Amino acid sequence: MAERLRSAAGDGRIDLVELDERLGLAYGARTYRELDELVADLGERLGGAGPDTEVLRLKTRLGSIEQSGQWTVPRRIVAECTMLNITIDFTQAVCVHRDVTVEAVCGSDSIRLIVPRGWAVRVDASSTNTAHIVNKAAGQPDLAAPTVTVVGHPRSGRIRIKQLRRDSPAVLPLPG
Repeated sequence: MAERLRSAAGDGRIDLVELDERLGLAYGARTYRELDELVADLGERLGGAGPDTEVLRLKTRLGSIEQSGQWTVPRRIVAECTMLNITIDFTQAVCVHRDVTVEAVCGSDSIRLIVPRGWAVRVDASSTNTAHIVNKAAGQPDLAAPTVTVVGHPRSGRIRIKQLRRDSPAVLPLPG
């Protein structure tokens, strides 16, 4: 785990102060769960679990969390924030699963999900305080694209779901 944390610092995913703090917690950990929590916001997990049993846990602890860029989407994501924000951006992610479940719990701040065009998003009926869940991913779903089911439990915070409206080019053309 220490090597994974050092690698994350070397990649610029965490700074040196955060590395020192997480290393101290890693060396004092007594369970695999405590170790998993140290790298949950880095999109990593302990070895041994296959992709079908993988769970990505995002829990605000030292700052806001943004899961974005190129990453592999597991079948289940657990996102929990009490006072800070979590953003889960699926737009560049690789998803081999047909169905993905996001369990989202937030206190006073927000959890934001961004999905590519074509992905379907539905809010599960077991969600609570649904007035605080805003689903703006209303585009026409592609039958071959994944479906994200959000099981949301916002307290005073918000869960916001949006879909990219249009594809944005990586390089804008020069005028003229």
